[in-house]
Amino acid sequence: MPAVTIRNITPETHRALKLRAAKNSRSTEAEIRAILDEAAATVRVGLGTALYQLGRKYGGIELDTKLPGDDIEPIDFS
Repeated sequence: MPAVTIRNITPETHRALKLRAAKNSRSTEAEIRAILDEAAATVRVGLGTALYQLGRKYGGIELDTKLPGDDIEPIDFS
């Protein structure tokens, strides 16, 4: 599992993280992981969402979804 080292945080920040962790019944390390997971989750966008947002930005996208042979009528065997 990847590891990250964060250096030179202020004593105030460290104290605040410890207090927040205690409030949430977690270790300081677990609290920092939860904060990072939450922050990372807000920037994840799926492909469908990205395409939808792009289409809305430009007023919609018209796609021709017909395939070759779509205009051929099926055979009636009755």
